[in-house]
Amino acid sequence: MKKTLSTIIVAGFVVLMTATFSFAEYTAAGASSFPYFQLGCLIIGGLIIISLKHKFHKMYMGEVVGAFALYTIMIALFTAPVIDAVKTLVS
Repeated sequence: MKKTLSTIIVAGFVVLMTATFSFAEYTAAGASSFPYFQLGCLIIGGLIIISLKHKFHKMYMGEVVGAFALYTIMIALFTAPVIDAVKTLVS
């Protein structure tokens, strides 16, 4: 029961982080330049992390949540609005 509950919590966190990413990118870039490829990578990565959590019992929930949070930040850094903001900041 404990394994199933922690897997459900991780799955909920993955869904919330993906939804937050989608909302932030939609408000920043608009519908015309939405990063569908990055969203797909985020969804596939979330599915892989959930399956790893379900398969391996020794993984802590905090480790999995932290790893996916860092993965989400890494994916978000390589989108067009963030790169444009960095270009503006540097120049």
